[in-house]
Amino acid sequence: MFTCGGTAGHVNPALALARRIREDNQDAKFLFVGADRGLERDLIKKAGYDFKAVHISSFHRSFQPKEIRHNFISIINLIRSPGEARAILREFQPDVVIGTGGYASYPAVKAAHKAGIPTAVHESNMIPGLATKLLEPYADKIMTGFEAARNGYKNPDKVVITGTPVRGDFFIKTKQEAKRELNLDLNKPFIVSFWGSLGASGMNRVMADFIALESVKTPFYHYHAAGKDGFPMILNLLREKNINININNKNNNINNIIINQDINILEYIYNMSVVMRAADLVISRAGASTLSELTALGVPAILVPSPFVTNHHQEKNAKALEDAGGAVVLSEQDCTGALLFQTAAKITRDLKQLNHMSQSMAALGVPDATERILETIYNL
Repeated sequence: MFTCGGTAGHVNPALALARRIREDNQDAKFLFVGADRGLERDLIKKAGYDFKAVHISSFHRSFQPKEIRHNFISIINLIRSPGEARAILREFQPDVVIGTGGYASYPAVKAAHKAGIPTAVHESNMIPGLATKLLEPYADKIMTGFEAARNGYKNPDKVVITGTPVRGDFFIKTKQEAKRELNLDLNKPFIVSFWGSLGASGMNRVMADFIALESVKTPFYHYHAAGKDGFPMILNLLREKNINININNKNNNINNIIINQDINILEYIYNMSVVMRAADLVISRAGASTLSELTALGVPAILVPSPFVTNHHQEKNAKALEDAGGAVVLSEQDCTGALLFQTAAKITRDLKQLNHMSQSMAALGVPDATERILETIYNL
């Protein structure tokens, strides 16, 4: 049984593990448990796995009337969810229960532990989230992404450093093969930038200034994923700046802006495994899934942690990579298009620094994370 929810970053590792377990055993049976209103229901059912819901919800730190009502419902859910979890366990009778993050994992892992079923939780971030902290007493093993994360737990002997699973297609091609597929000159640096949904609007405005600067003189190739909402905004901002742009139409939908043949602004990068493999430098947030990909591939980064996540865990994720020498961290408050462009240009001009950052990033990577997690699960 896998239990997870809240974000795709919690659900996708569990789905990757289920696919890998099925490769070992076609007869394996899986059940995913999550919140009744979470996005996990759709992601899991789309992947073809059975899903059961428990009534569980977060608590909001506000005294506004609607938030008080929300928290009252959360208290009721906290009372009813243990019974729901126990009923699911009795029906499915799992050999092991794995929590991969989010408050939805709390009732199932706790109930499994009390029923004598082996349990484990996986935490991708440098510091444990609230659900992981609450579950530490009920988890037989705590799987984490980084060695430095061990100090965040009261029982470090439970901690196993496994890394976070990265999709296998990221490793199919070499860096040179990926660049050739994208028709890139092997001797010219290639930058990839993207932002998550949290605060992406502000950072896309910064990127418009960045793109305006690089359009005058392009010292590198650049792919930027602006997102569904950010794409038309960047298009309008570039027009206001009188930037000469070419628009590619695909199926009558505007989804790609090309500047100087070296700069591509896309709504979404669908071939991310190839693009990330080809990248010499990535500019992004500091979410755990992104950092696991960067470290596994050994790609240097400029990280701008999101200030909108709880407990500032992106800042702590980013600092670990910066301390190791693999990344440069900028705060969103100080980040401008000019500063971002100057930082990227400086890094890509200095091949010695770029290579050092790449080696430092790779030293943190765990390419066999899926196998390490599987070994932990099978041992349980």
